[in-house]
Amino acid sequence: MKVFHGIEQLEKSVGTHVGFSDWHTVTQEQIARFAEATGDHQWIHVDPEPAKGGPFGTTIAHGYLTLSLVPMLVWQVYTVEGLRMGVNYGTNKVRFPSAVPVGSRLRAGVELVKILETPAGHQLTTRVTVEREGGDKPVCVAETLSVLVA
Repeated sequence: MKVFHGIEQLEKSVGTHVGFSDWHTVTQEQIARFAEATGDHQWIHVDPEPAKGGPFGTTIAHGYLTLSLVPMLVWQVYTVEGLRMGVNYGTNKVRFPSAVPVGSRLRAGVELVKILETPAGHQLTTRVTVEREGGDKPVCVAETLSVLVA
């Protein structure tokens, strides 16, 4: 994990790739719990038998499940010391270029895009690319916004 010693050190790293998270395996239980939490019970996600005959040959994770893993994965990549808090502010752009079949192992790579000083704190933009082990395309690319308060 990369440790930044304050906002100033973080600012000096804008434009760089910070690193990768650990691998995370997406299970059918996780997919089912996400379906329950969101009410999205589409068969391609939650019903393994019909999914065998579907386009992916198995169930796949919801795109928004993949996106919801981003905070957990990013926290494994870097931290900024000396903050009172950091909060999610939103996303500018999210894409799901390929599916996540059940049992896939995912990891996130993080690039620091820009940081702006605002009245609320420092607004950090990162590009998070979630990849599937053995996949030829990312499964999620998101430009995320956070507000960091020192």
